[in-house]
Amino acid sequence: MRVENQQLKAFLIDSGLVSKDKLDQSEKEAIKTNQTLDDVLVAGGYISREDLVKLEAYILGIPFVNLEKEKIDSNVLKIIPEPIAKSNNIVAFRKRGNDLEVAMLYPEDLRTIEFIKKTTPLRILPRLTTPEGIKNVLRQYQETLEAEFGDIIKKEAGGIKTIQEKDSESADIGEKESLKKAAEELPIIKIVDTLLKHAILQRASDIHIEPLEKEVTVRYRIDGILRLAMTLPTIAASGIVARIKVLSNLKLDEHRLPQDGRFKIETDEYKYSVRVSILPVFDGEKIVMRLLSESTKAYTLEGLGLTGRALEIIEDNLRKPVGMILITGPTGSGKTTTLYSMLEILNTPNINISTIEDPIEYRMPRINQTQVNAKIGLTFASGLRALVRQDPDIIMVGEIRDEETASLAINAALTGHLVLSTLHTTEAAGTIPRLIDMGAEPFLISSTANVILAQRLIRKLHQEKEKYNLKEAEIKNLNKYCDTKRILTLLKEEKIAQSKDNLKDIVFYRPKASENCPDGYHGRLGIYEVLPVTETIKELIVRKTTSDQITAQAKKEGMRTMVEDGFIKAAKGMTSIEEILRVINE
Repeated sequence: MRVENQQLKAFLIDSGLVSKDKLDQSEKEAIKTNQTLDDVLVAGGYISREDLVKLEAYILGIPFVNLEKEKIDSNVLKIIPEPIAKSNNIVAFRKRGNDLEVAMLYPEDLRTIEFIKKTTPLRILPRLTTPEGIKNVLRQYQETLEAEFGDIIKKEAGGIKTIQEKDSESADIGEKESLKKAAEELPIIKIVDTLLKHAILQRASDIHIEPLEKEVTVRYRIDGILRLAMTLPTIAASGIVARIKVLSNLKLDEHRLPQDGRFKIETDEYKYSVRVSILPVFDGEKIVMRLLSESTKAYTLEGLGLTGRALEIIEDNLRKPVGMILITGPTGSGKTTTLYSMLEILNTPNINISTIEDPIEYRMPRINQTQVNAKIGLTFASGLRALVRQDPDIIMVGEIRDEETASLAINAALTGHLVLSTLHTTEAAGTIPRLIDMGAEPFLISSTANVILAQRLIRKLHQEKEKYNLKEAEIKNLNKYCDTKRILTLLKEEKIAQSKDNLKDIVFYRPKASENCPDGYHGRLGIYEVLPVTETIKELIVRKTTSDQITAQAKKEGMRTMVEDGFIKAAKGMTSIEEILRVINE
């Protein structure tokens, strides 16, 4: 149930809203730029988005509603959970008796309507609205959650009982019991539950709970950046730590040593595995929780940001039955996510895949995943030694950290396995000297390494962004970080720039703050450099040449560096130059 272009054109001409010439012109533009006719008409200023949606609503026989300035009752808003509302652009805005009115952008999305019907006994009445109306209502979810959290803090903080500290260095049974009791207090349970819910809905990857002298700060890492989320009274600190220790099955009365654990959160809306790290600090114990969605499906390589020749090289090497594919980058650069995406491609019923990981971040069907456990002697090296005896076709080693693991991974590749793994290096070519430092023989590296991929994660610009052109001073400054002449050549190869263009002629984009997105960024994608180990690169490895020489040769053979890949994405409007430089300079 959607409005076809011919039908829309006929109604627009009949109503006199848009002339036939402008419609024909817009239709050609839509085909040329691969956009919808609706978007081209609105962008060209021929008709407002509201008038267009009103007309489509009239054609389909569905009432139109303008929600751009409406304040929705929080109880009505919660009938459709925020993740479903956001992902499907559908919101509940009015309840009358047994009728629930829902506003949407896509009337053909019958599956979502059916899903909502199953979750509520109310009769669903669909309405059409504008994207701005949906954005206004989605913002109100956040306001509702923040108000809910604020109310809990105000109401419940006063009910938290203090726990007396012991003079003795070793905690006694009495302290353990009082901590356990504190962890089970309703105010503490509510605070921890709401804090986790708040983080999940904000798309946080990590939660930092840090005790200070006069307060406890809570920070969320969202799109790779730490942001202050809230402050809590100091009185809540010991109870929150105790609650998280109970959930993670850790020692309640251990305050002097670091502890690691994990627990799960499961609701109808989401399912998360939470990794917990507790570290003693001056004012108490700091908690860091890593949130891992168990319902997230593996991304495609294209979805991660791999394109063009780089994508072709990776796909070609994934078809090879033996050798090593290595992914490099610092902590938090998305290496594991890329590994899982590759495993998703390789995961077929006729292939045996075994992994050794620390930790297992996502469960994958048909793949035999083993968790490292150093306490009982199950390290990457001992686990890899056992995996080779499990008749695998493909082996994934979470990280090559030491000489023994490096040697075993290379031997596994030599004996007829495809090995996927990660290392901590800043660039693709830096992997070679790193492996040599670990004791690997250069001739063995050249014989087994198929391709090396280096990556970083950059923040994506939100839909609302600002166009601009580089000034001479800015181009001069960019020469400190990259070869601007080479970047201009690559932009011309990508058909982003015309043959006569200079860097000043190319349009780039800046983040634009909005109510919906205060810093102008939303989500992340990767920038990559893919180094295929060709015959010439193999010769350089055997001769133990520097990583700079390997990079120079790879660039001659067509490799694009991460900075260059980033500039291409910046010129396409995916990110900003400032973001590329921030990530590369870290």
